[in-house]
Amino acid sequence: MNISRRWLEDFLRRPLGAPDVAERLAMLGAPVDAIEPVHADLGPIVVALVEAVGPHPDADRLRLCLVNDGSPERKHVVCGAPNVTTGRRYPFIRVGGVLPGGLKIEKRKIRGQVSEGMLCSERELGLGQEHAGIWELTVDAAPGTPLLDVLPLADDRFVVDVTPNRPDLLGHKGVARELAASLGVPFRLPELPSVDTLGMPPSRRARDPDENRGELTMSAGVRVAIEDPDGCARFHGAVIRGVQVGPSPEWLRRRLESVGARSINNVVDATNYVMLEHAQPTHAYDLNKLRGPAVIARRAREGERLTTLDGVDRALDNSMTIIADAEGPIGIAGVMGGAGSEVDAGTSDVFLECAWFQPAQVRRTRRILGLSTDASYRFERGVDLWGAPEAFQRLMTLVLAVAGGSVEGDPIDLWPRVTHPPRIFLRLDRVAQVLGQPLDQQTVEQHLVAIGATCVPKPEERRIAVDVPGWRPDLVEEIDLIEEVARMHGYGAFPTDLRAFRTGAKADAPEVAALSRVRRAMADQGLHEVVTLPLVSPGGGDVSLLNPLSADESQLRGAILPSLAREAERNWAALTRDVRLFEVGTVFAPATDSSRPMERTHLAAVISGGREPGHWSGAAPDVDRWDLKGLFEVAVQAAQPGATISPAGDGWEAVDAAGRACGWARPLDADAPPWAAALLGMEVVVDTVAARRRPVFVPFPATPASDRDVTLLVPDGVSSASIASAFAQSGVAMLESVTIVNEYRGPRVATGTRSLTMRLRFRAPDRTLESAEVDRAEARLLTALERETGVRRREQ
Repeated sequence: MNISRRWLEDFLRRPLGAPDVAERLAMLGAPVDAIEPVHADLGPIVVALVEAVGPHPDADRLRLCLVNDGSPERKHVVCGAPNVTTGRRYPFIRVGGVLPGGLKIEKRKIRGQVSEGMLCSERELGLGQEHAGIWELTVDAAPGTPLLDVLPLADDRFVVDVTPNRPDLLGHKGVARELAASLGVPFRLPELPSVDTLGMPPSRRARDPDENRGELTMSAGVRVAIEDPDGCARFHGAVIRGVQVGPSPEWLRRRLESVGARSINNVVDATNYVMLEHAQPTHAYDLNKLRGPAVIARRAREGERLTTLDGVDRALDNSMTIIADAEGPIGIAGVMGGAGSEVDAGTSDVFLECAWFQPAQVRRTRRILGLSTDASYRFERGVDLWGAPEAFQRLMTLVLAVAGGSVEGDPIDLWPRVTHPPRIFLRLDRVAQVLGQPLDQQTVEQHLVAIGATCVPKPEERRIAVDVPGWRPDLVEEIDLIEEVARMHGYGAFPTDLRAFRTGAKADAPEVAALSRVRRAMADQGLHEVVTLPLVSPGGGDVSLLNPLSADESQLRGAILPSLAREAERNWAALTRDVRLFEVGTVFAPATDSSRPMERTHLAAVISGGREPGHWSGAAPDVDRWDLKGLFEVAVQAAQPGATISPAGDGWEAVDAAGRACGWARPLDADAPPWAAALLGMEVVVDTVAARRRPVFVPFPATPASDRDVTLLVPDGVSSASIASAFAQSGVAMLESVTIVNEYRGPRVATGTRSLTMRLRFRAPDRTLESAEVDRAEARLLTALERETGVRRREQ
């Protein structure tokens, strides 16, 4: 999306720096891919005053001009334009300057007369197609003043990377709203140059399906209808008669060119201006070319065809929403209009359209036709259904201002199915939980109002009712609002330290907990964790890759220690003598049934060098095999609980409860320099299977339960747990559970006692209990309780 800096400045009523705008947009989630200077090549052009004009002695069509360009000496210029007049100001480029097209101006003779520069036309400056005469300036600037200092031509074009979920940023208004929120300043629509405030008649709302079924005949005599409400949810229309189609005024042409758009004529340029400003595509039809006259949003019929504005004849099908008149298609909804109703130089009356088309429908149509346009790009992402009236008023105002005419009758607003933007409830506690930092309600509301939301605070519930703005279809859940609060607050305003957190209440998987326990045990011993590649050279493993990336790494490792030994050698190469490394990773072994290789998780560690960090009081002794044994015992305890350790050769071996070897520790061979200490290593199989708990599934009871609440007078020395234990040991099989309901201490009970209400739940697995059975079971429980603890039922 191309965005003009000057256009944004008109929204915010303040100057903007291109680097600052790019940085702010990046922090707001709309990074700027490029900043392209606009008309920077006009730097050599200055304002010049023509002081005298005379005929060329040797050419009838050439004239000799005496030009004041602000320098001490006047310039003699040969010019062929007939409109050069004494006392007028024109753009001038001196000798040595380069025109935007790349032409370098040199001092040369033309028909025997020396020309010392060039008076320029708009076309020669790349500012338009007019080249019949020199561009006469209406500014009152001193000769020699740079042209860019007196005319608003210099600009910066931002190439903004807009994500699909932010259609509001496909118009200058949306980008200006973001910048206004970031800068903390208001914004409003730019005033249109040379446009007086025109009172637009309000649109006539037609939405009652029982009254008009999405159809209305305008007072201008045009029948407007929505026959496909799924594809076209809302349709604005107006008739303007007496327009004069022609070139756009200079300010409008410049504004479109600043973002790379081409000027066509004043009416079409007005529709493009509104699209680039509001991100709302609109369209203008030649009213006299509409048959009926009628404008209908409906599904295309099989066999219908339409020649679009690009001159291509296209086949339509009934999956497409189209705009039709009384006899056939005149446009493809949301994609492109038809050539048969195009506004041209002979147009005197126009029908203006501003509609909302279903994004998925437009996307499907665009793919079928292979036709992508600026309009389809916006409709596919979703335009503002509720903001269309403002864009339509802007369009009518602009057309009347640049093309004249008058609105006939009332504009209409067809809206068969009236809807409202969604309302989302935002909890302040949830904001603090997600962002890791509490924000007060006023700050949260301020950030949400800045993006256009309406907030209704509910302080007693510690939440805010947020009415989402229609131009933000991406805001659908509470978490979306929290993201907006963080974005507006500024990601740099949050602390960078990593705090303890848990995304949910569910405990870690047993395997994850076991690996975390192993890593913590090694870190507590002062070792540093590393991660090495599981690929080794031929002979280093027993599992070969079918398609290795390198011949030097063609196998999967069968152990981790060789990789750690190489890491120790790399540390020695960097003159690091003390090495304490560990890794928890996967090792591979061939499968017995020729299927995929078996994988197991191992813990490996290597130590070498000083037992303690160096100190000025003296050198610390090096680690030895007994340090390795102590580390091995810690590792086995964490990775293989219950395994036993016994001597084996020059080291130790660990054996699990089933008698299988599960780890070993011993000195390692390595390519060590003379000053390095011995390298000691160990490797243990991590038992993640023992950590797993097999889930127990219990069917839901098929019979109803019977609950009884009993209130007991309990001395302070008797715990509720002992009472529940006495109930459980009473031998009453139908007792299912015991829960505490209430506890009371106060004047109604004796000092040193408390009133405890417990709920006894009874259930029989094969039948519904009768009241008499429950009474007998309850009496039996109370008798057993009094016998075991001395606790009795409290008398009311």
